[in-house]
Amino acid sequence: MVKVLIATEKPFAAPAVAGIKEIIEKAGFELALLEKYTEKSQLLAAVADVDAIIIRSDKIDAEVLDAAKNLKIVVRAGAGYDNVDLAAATSHNVVVMNTPGQNANAVAELVLGLLVYTVRNFYNGKAGSELMGKTLGILAFGNVGRNVARIAKGFGMNVCAFDAYCPADVIEAAGVKACASQADLFKEADIISLHIPATAETKQSINYDLCSTMKKNAILINTARKEVIDEAGLLKLLAEREDLKYITDIKPDADADFAKFEGRYFSTPKKMGAQTAEANTNAGLAAANQIVGFIKEGITKFQVNK
Repeated sequence: MVKVLIATEKPFAAPAVAGIKEIIEKAGFELALLEKYTEKSQLLAAVADVDAIIIRSDKIDAEVLDAAKNLKIVVRAGAGYDNVDLAAATSHNVVVMNTPGQNANAVAELVLGLLVYTVRNFYNGKAGSELMGKTLGILAFGNVGRNVARIAKGFGMNVCAFDAYCPADVIEAAGVKACASQADLFKEADIISLHIPATAETKQSINYDLCSTMKKNAILINTARKEVIDEAGLLKLLAEREDLKYITDIKPDADADFAKFEGRYFSTPKKMGAQTAEANTNAGLAAANQIVGFIKEGITKFQVNK
């Protein structure tokens, strides 16, 4: 019998687990559960006889793949998959998938919630400003970026975007201005919202030189990945320009240094983008359905390794 493991150091909500269980068992598979584990050895033991694994932010590396002799597929319930060693998975003939779009609305709502909090001076009682009429620049126009644009337009914001892999006509079909370059986006917008993955190309790409071109009183908001920020460069710029603000739901490595810029920096205690009951359930159910589709029909639509 095909055995599917849910391995989540930070568990799914109970309704999500129940839904996953229903999908897996209806397919005739067996479901195993490893939640809130504290040692890697627990994960290594749990994967020994499984055919498929559903994870969240859990790390799947070569050691885990070596221990999982029967493993055929890993599905990351969420959009990002940098917690999985893709090269090692490919060398072990293991398919890796993500569940794009399932968390997109949750992340987008967080972006606008953080922006309201920021322009109202973190609700400190002092007069703030409004988002209406401001220009929001979206870097990367994937599922999250498109949802951010949709909500921002409801606030009456002007929206522009740049995505090196998305044609300008696709961006403009969504009622969003397409910028010609990343540099143009940073110069034009009052607020920059980051939605790029952490890749060799993007890591530390949000740096001093790029951010120094931002408009007076600009806000940089990052709900993407910590690694895309050049922290030293951004800290240097915040020290030089007292008008800039940095808002994120991924605590920087240099959090204590950023925290010195009181009133111009805010980080949530942990990554919050997908932390809604709806997103939690959507991503989990999508992961289960993708495993069933792959095992029974060989469907690889969301495969991220080749």
